[in-house]
Amino acid sequence: MSDPGPAKSCPICGRPVVDPTHRPFCSARCRQVDLSRWLGEVYRVPAAPSDANGSGSGDDDREE
Repeated sequence: MSDPGPAKSCPICGRPVVDPTHRPFCSARCRQVDLSRWLGEVYRVPAAPSDANGSGSGDDDREE
């Protein structure tokens, strides 16, 4: 049997994670708090600004 190592801490509240059911969180509450932050767009992935003359305008492909 391998040793699971030191207990990890919950990324929301910092308490140790004891129950593997909610891993990496310590409880269902912390898991719901994290989901709420994602849905509320608190967490964001940084992106480079788009090119002003780049694709996405769609004006060149339009036939009149």
